[in-house]
Order: sequence, then C-alpha cells, then structure tokens
Amino acid sequence: MLEIQYFDVTKKKMDNIPNMYTYNFWTKTPTEVVELTCLMPNGVVIPFESNRNITLADIKEDLWDEASKYPLHGILKDSQSYVFLCINSNAESEELRDESRRLCDIKPFCSVLKIVEKEDIKVDRNLDSQIGLLIGKGLHEFIALKNSEVNDFRWKMRLLGDEIALGRQKKSWTEKVLYQFPSRFASSPNIPKNIESRLKDNNIVIVIKFENADTSYTFLVSHTTTPRQLVVLALNKRANTLTLRDERPRDFTLKVCGQEEYLLSDLPLIQFSYIQDCIAKDIIPTLVAISINNISIYKDHDYEDPDSDILSRGTRPSFSTLTLRKKGKYTYSWNIEDEFKFNVNGISRLNCEAAHRTVEVGLLAGLFHGGKSLCESQRTKDIVIQSDGSCEWEEVLRFDIKIRDIPRNTRLCCVLCEIGKTSKGIKSRKLVKDSKQEYFINPLCWANTTIYDFKSQLKTGAMTLYTWAYAEDIQNEDLLHPLGTVVSNPHIDRAAALMLTFPTYTKDQIILYPSPEKMVEFATKLCESRENSAEFDPTIISSSDLQQYIDQLQLLADRDPLHELHEQERKTIWSLRQQCITKVPTILTKLLQCVEWNDHKEVAEATSLVLRWPKLPVERALELLDYAYADQTVRSFAVKCLKDVSDEDLSLFLLQLVQALKHENYLSCELTEFLLRRALNNQRIGHFLFWHLRSEMHVGSVSVRFGLILEAYCRGSQEHMRALFKQMECLDKLGSACDQVKQRKDRKIAQQCLHDYIKEAHCREAFFNVMSPLNPSFRWSSIKVDKCRVMDSKMKPLCLAFQNVDPYGDDVYLIFKHGDDLRQDMLTLQMLRIMDKLWKNEDLDLRMNPYGCISTDNRVGLIEVILNAETIANIQKEKGTFPATAAFRRGSLLAWLKDHNHTEKTLNKAIEEFTLSCAGYCVATYVLGIADRHSDNIMVKKTGQLFHVDFGHILGHFKEKFGIRRERVPFVLTNDFVHVINKGQTKKGQALEFQRFQNYCEQAFLVLRKHGSLILSLFAMMISTGLPELSSEKDLNYLRDTLVLEMSEIEAQKHFRSKFDEALCNSWKTSLNWASHNMAKSNKTI
Repeated sequence: MLEIQYFDVTKKKMDNIPNMYTYNFWTKTPTEVVELTCLMPNGVVIPFESNRNITLADIKEDLWDEASKYPLHGILKDSQSYVFLCINSNAESEELRDESRRLCDIKPFCSVLKIVEKEDIKVDRNLDSQIGLLIGKGLHEFIALKNSEVNDFRWKMRLLGDEIALGRQKKSWTEKVLYQFPSRFASSPNIPKNIESRLKDNNIVIVIKFENADTSYTFLVSHTTTPRQLVVLALNKRANTLTLRDERPRDFTLKVCGQEEYLLSDLPLIQFSYIQDCIAKDIIPTLVAISINNISIYKDHDYEDPDSDILSRGTRPSFSTLTLRKKGKYTYSWNIEDEFKFNVNGISRLNCEAAHRTVEVGLLAGLFHGGKSLCESQRTKDIVIQSDGSCEWEEVLRFDIKIRDIPRNTRLCCVLCEIGKTSKGIKSRKLVKDSKQEYFINPLCWANTTIYDFKSQLKTGAMTLYTWAYAEDIQNEDLLHPLGTVVSNPHIDRAAALMLTFPTYTKDQIILYPSPEKMVEFATKLCESRENSAEFDPTIISSSDLQQYIDQLQLLADRDPLHELHEQERKTIWSLRQQCITKVPTILTKLLQCVEWNDHKEVAEATSLVLRWPKLPVERALELLDYAYADQTVRSFAVKCLKDVSDEDLSLFLLQLVQALKHENYLSCELTEFLLRRALNNQRIGHFLFWHLRSEMHVGSVSVRFGLILEAYCRGSQEHMRALFKQMECLDKLGSACDQVKQRKDRKIAQQCLHDYIKEAHCREAFFNVMSPLNPSFRWSSIKVDKCRVMDSKMKPLCLAFQNVDPYGDDVYLIFKHGDDLRQDMLTLQMLRIMDKLWKNEDLDLRMNPYGCISTDNRVGLIEVILNAETIANIQKEKGTFPATAAFRRGSLLAWLKDHNHTEKTLNKAIEEFTLSCAGYCVATYVLGIADRHSDNIMVKKTGQLFHVDFGHILGHFKEKFGIRRERVPFVLTNDFVHVINKGQTKKGQALEFQRFQNYCEQAFLVLRKHGSLILSLFAMMISTGLPELSSEKDLNYLRDTLVLEMSEIEAQKHFRSKFDEALCNSWKTSLNWASHNMAKSNKTI
C-alpha cells in the first residue's frame, strides 16, 4: 500500500542529511541521475529520479504525470498555476520563475523542490461568482471534481479566451462595432433571381430617417450603391431641405430601423441580408442615419487584463509526453500484443428490491468505436445481490482483441442486467439458461468510459463508474448503449457505483496511443513493404478501365449516409483509396466505413489518408461530425473544413454543432475550440452558443462539459456578460409570473395577476433595456403591460409585448413558454430555415416563415409572434355557421383573404403568397414527417402567407387512438386550400393555377432530394442528444424513405406525384379530423 508523506519545508528539521548531499555535491558528483524529493501542494511527497541536466519545465511535466499515480492528484490545478521553490546555495529560499533553467544550474539544497501556487495569478472572486450565477453552476463545483482533465481544459480555454479578448481590444472602432453588432450578409455577391425580378431597372427604393427627427427621405438608388454613398445622399438632401451645414458623412452611419444592426461594410446595399429580406417581402427597406458617437460599444476597460505572465508562456500543454519519450518511460500501444481485459470488482447501491426478494444480476460489457462493436461482448457470471444492494464478482473479463488494435476513441460500454423469470419492459431479452424455465435479461443501468485517458494513455488501476438508469426509450438493438455519454452520473449519492480495475501490461512503462505523425510514419512503412500481389493494384489497370472504376466510385460517393455498402463495393473503395484523394474526394465518408477499426494497420493507413485529404464542402464535412465517426483525426479534419464557413452559414448549423459536442470523448477537442473562437469573434454567434449550452445545464451528462465551455466564453467575453445577465433576470421574472398565473384557474383573474405582477418595480427594472434572447438584434426599453396576456393553453404561456428601444422600430412581441420542451420545435424550425435557403439557392422562393424559437432552460423558452395572422380553425369558425361543418366549408379561407385584401391586385398577390407557401409547407411537413397537423397549428397571415406552428411530433411519430393513426394523409391539402389556389374557380379539370402549385411542390421535393445527404447528416448529428423522437438510426430511416434516396430522379418524381394524389384524394379525412378538433376545443384568437 502506498504510504503518503506530508511535508512542510518550513517546519521539518533536516537532521539526517545523507553524506552524498554535501555542499559541493552539484559540482563534484559525476553521476547523471539525481534523486529529487518533490513536495507537492496537495501534501504528497513524490520521490523523483531525474537527469541532472533536465529543465524545470520538463521536471514539471514529468512530475504532473507521476502525480496522477498518487492519491489526491485531482486536487492539483493546471501545472502552470504553480512555481518551484528551493533552498539555493546561499541558504536562501528562491522562487524559480524561469523554467528553462536546468537542475544542475539551480543546485537545490538536498535535492528538494517545493511546488507552490503562484501568488500573482489574478483570481477575481467576484467574476467567478458572476460566471457561476450566469451559467447555473458554481465554479467551485469544477474544482471540487478534483479532475485533472477538467483542470487542464480550464487552463487551455482561459489562455484561448485571454488571447482573443486582448486581440479584440486592439481592433479598430469599426471592427469593434461589427463584433458587437455583426451585419448579416448574403452568402453570394450575385443577386438571386427572385430578388432581381422584383427590382425595377436594378434600382432599390429606400427610406432614410435621422435619429431624433420626424422627417424621412425616400431615395431610388442603384443596387450597387454602398452605405457610405447613401449617407452622402441623405445628408445632402437634408442639408438642402433644412439648410443645415457642417454635417460630415464620416460622422454618420446607417442602422437597420428597429434593430441594432449597422451597415458599416463597404459593400453594395443588395448584399446585405436585411435589404434582400425586405425586397423579397415587398417591403421598402428603412434605415436610420445615426451619429457614430451614439453607438454604444464596449469600453476596453470592460475586460480585465489577464496575467501577462500567463500569456507569455503560450499554450504549452499541461500534460505532454515529450519528456516521457526522451527517457523511454513509455511504449506505444501498438507494441502490446496482450488481449484487452479488466477486472469487474463489484457494484454497490443498486436499487432493485433485493431486500424483498432474491435478485440475480450479471454485467455485460463491450468495446465500441463510433457505435460499432469491435469484438464480441463479454458477460460475467450471474450472482445474487445482497440486501444492501451490493454484490462482488472479482471476475476478469477477457476480450478477443489485442491492445494494439484498440483505436484511440474506443468506448468500454457496460450494462447491468437482472436475470429473472418475467419480462420487464420492451428492452427485455430472452436468455437460454434452463430448458425447463424461460428466463429474461432485464437491463437495469449502464455506464460507459474511454479506454484511453485525455493524455492518450491507456487507463490502468481502479475506477468507479456511477451508472445511469436504463431508459425504455433507448432504441439500439443491443442491450449496450454505445451512443450514451462517457461521463459518470454526477448524482453519485443515488447512482449505483460500478467498480472496475484495469491491469498494467508493462512493468515500468506508460502505454501511449501513437500520435498522428507516428501513425503516418507507420503507414508509410506498410505501403513500402506491402507486396503488390497481396491486393488489387490500380496501377496495372488501363486508363479506360480506371475511369470506369472512378465513375462507379462517384456514384457511391453520391449515395446517402445511410446507404449500406456491399462487400465488393467496400473492397473496390479501399483498393482505390489513393486515387480517391484526387479523383473522388467526396467519397471520404464511404471510405471510412470500409476501414476495419479493430486493425491498427488499417487505422494507420486511414489516418495517413485523412491527413492528406483535400478540404470537403461544408455539407460533406458536417457528416463527419455525427456519432458514427469517432476517430479524432477524422473529426479534426471535419472542423478544418468548417473554418472558412461564413458566420451566416455557421449560424444555420450551430444547433447541430453544439449537439455534436456530446459525441466527443474528451473535453478538449477541435470542435470546442472552433466554436469558442467563432463565438468570441462574433457576439451574435456567442449569444446563440451561450443559450444553446445554457439551456441544457440541467442535463447531468453534459453539465460539466457545457459548463466549462460557458465559463470559457464568459471569461473571454466579460463585456457580453452584462447583456446576458439582463436577459437571465428578465427570464427569471417571466418564470415567476408564469408560476403565479398557473395558480389561477379563471382566465380573467390570471390575466389581472399577470398585469399586477409585471407592473411591480422589480419587474419593470428587470424589463428595462434588455437585448432579446430570441434575436439579439432587437432590444427593448420596457414592457407594455396592457398588451400582455395569458394564452389559452394547458401550460398558460404568456404573450408579451415590449417597447422597442428604437423610437422608429415596431414593438417586439414574444411568447414565453414555461413547461414545454422547445428543443424539437427549434430543430424543426431550423430545418425549415435550411430548406428555405436550399430552395432560394435554386431560385425557388416559397415564402416560408420559419419564425424564431429558442430554448433557454429546462422546458423554458421564447417563440416569436407572427402578427396579423390567424389559425385555420378560427377562420373556419368565423366564416362557418356550425363548428361541426365549418371544416368542410371550402370557401371560408378565400372569403377571409378577400376581407383583408380589398383590391384585385392585393388579392391576387395574397393568393400567390398562399400558393407558394402552401407548396413549401406541404413538401417540408411530408419530408420531415411532421405530425399532429390540426387546424389550430396551421396559420395564415392577412397577406396570404401560410405557415405551420407547434412541432411536437416529427419523423413520422403520428398520434394514434385505439391503435388507429389519426392522420392518414402524407401532408395537409384540404379542399379549402385548393379553392384558394384555384382562385375560387369550380370548373372541371385542374386549373392552371393548381398545376403551377403542383409543379412548385415537385420542384421543392427534388431540390431537397438533391441535398438529402445534408438533411440526413444534420439529423444524425442530433441522435442521442435527448430528443425522444430522434434517438436512433431507425428515426433517420424515415427521412430516407420520404426522400426516396435509393430511386432515380424520375422514379422519385413519380413517387412524389403518387403521394400528392393521395393527399388530394383523401383530403376529406383531414377535414373530418379538423371538424372533430373544432368540436373538442374552444378556439380563441391568438
């Protein structure tokens, strides 16, 4: 047993100094090896054998590695937080700041070094407290974990944040404004056709207002006009009108009316997203000319300078294997031919009613990489649990795989199962144990861990895994849960504790996984030694035959991500892997599926290939970040491909990228650093990154990872914390208001309760000058109490109105939800946004309305209110005589549109808007399998634009009653809709307008098929991230089926036409459902 010594250099008397430690020891001793005594800050004494010429930096690295073998190592912070102390040759205590000095030059007395925490490292307790409050987790909780990986990550991310924050302070005024209020640009300088067709002679009508002035000016300018040129025009016109002088254009800039977005970049007006959005909606863009002195940007002193000594040290990793390599204290895992094994010690605190009955349990364990098993799983013997919920196996499980063949990111997955005579839940499996009695395996709890630690070292020694309860909605066919987290359950007081012990395979050496550079070196040697006859050699193929193979590979590359490769296809791809690099680079994902990840030779070759692979398009790169691609080199390559993506496109995929963090095995990874860098250089991205992370801080499996990223963001963007605090305070008040309202059953009383509460001084203060969490471009100055109301819904959401801080801007309307999970709505709306962009890129503007939605906490969030819109149910009730028959009256919707569009021109425009948007939502809801489509969650704007709301069921999870599916049509296309599309015509045969509508639908469907791999990849990145209707690959198959990706385009178009006809012929079923819904629910105007 290890003996721990506690040492205080200021108190301990050094009486018995060995003779070898005389005053001239360092000058006269010829030996190269010196035995140091290191006094650690956690009270542990570590004897340390070292070369006399070693530097302090190398000592520290080796020392921290050695400390990981001792108790209390988790207490230690990052090594860079400490400095060495020694008694020097002058008998004085010396602080050794320069770590490049060598041991033989320092000459510490008695070869004793003490490690102490640096006194000059700034610790702002107030800042730490604020960050803890903001992220929902005290920073002391990270320290209490006593985890070296956590400590290492916090240090690295602090360096990253400090570096970016200091660089931000050196930026110009314009760059600072664009960081804080980033402009939104169109992805291409070319004008989209749907925008160009709305321009008159390539000119734009723009209204310019001046702050604190009642007058406005209208200009007709070329689409190539820049904001600076427009400012000059506006100032000249104002000067002529009001006889003003001395107004210089350089003192003004243009701001989007009602938003905190400034047109500072010297680009044509048509390239700004706001201008294009207005033109697409036939709205005249309105800009406000504002003095640059009135733009409130952060002051440099808002950020506290970090310790300059910290930054000067650069980003030298805390844990390095450099010195280990120098001294031969390591060996690579590829040198270990032993089979993998570990000892199952036992489990404690298992809750399975063992006190009342005899319960037998067994442990099943397997090794997985990217969700795929590397070898056959192993199982312990079945034993009876003690009455206290514990049992001991002390059994070694051996696996049919050698250490050298276990990839770096392999997961060890364990599940504890009860063996019983009865089945419990859908996950139970039959067990062949006794021919006379039927037995079942009932999973109880599970836990996963990595085989290598974050330093690439093979794990050894004892380990305790705190398990997770086995949920019924885990949909993988295997009992094991490889897509589950590798993090132990943080609720250790109520989680079963599984004790394991990993053996050591070498006597004195640490086993390291080879670096990518070593793997490339190994792969190169393999290629040189491989005999050509051993496998297919493409060099002996004629150029014409090779081209045939390349064409075949291109077809395979274009297949969707779920396409199963046949054995011959796998062989062909792998044999031509070198040619693929230049000839078919988009086949990388398929090539990686051909790799045998339990063969270290193939893994080395795959690594070598990926490091030489050209960058892939964003759509392909995203696929490499889903759960199926666990290799770190592959995931790093994917991030590299994303580095040039625009901020606008990054915002589109941000939700998936945040969820992809859950598939990472270690805290420190390229994806985390990439997201932090982009967030710290664009506050809009930072805003959404903050809320995507913050909203899941209640989830135990990600609370540490997400909390650490949030801490890093806050430290690197301290100036942004004020705005985020205001938002948090506002949301807290709204949550309290919701709690009070829910206690009032009467709607009028609830409404009055809401008004009384938000009128209170503390609420008015909280609602003052707040940046909207839903869209940071909007800021409100106060809440408009009289316009706020309680909505008629089970969870009593609040419909709220806020005064825009811009006097020219419209009020900001939001719905605050407390009790509903909005994550699925967020995903669906984001996919609608992406579909809209894909269609517009193909010059197909289907007038989609993917309104804003954001989850801010557990079952808490905000939804954008679409004004001047009504539900289909309310329209039908308004125009129908009886609720039961209103759903069947086909003229109600057209009549309603006529009520709000009095001229023929505006009515035709509204019908066109309806036709386009109906086509878009028909296709989108069909492809995404959006269910529960009743007349209360389909709305129409007075301008004719149709849109869907409330996306609680997706991917074909249709509601059933008595085993019968309620919705039996591919998408909603009622007679009422057709009547509007046909402009009320009742002649036999299809009207030309309806044929156009069907053509829109077919075009939209074919565009989505073209980008089917992207859609599948985005959903695959969300698997196992907590959404109940997206938990396995089976859910992805729904998308694959609706997009019919295995068909040719002609076959797919024919298939969609059959679905279109089905929806049209069975529209009476939808009307019947809606009539039933209208009768069951009293609809109110929203």
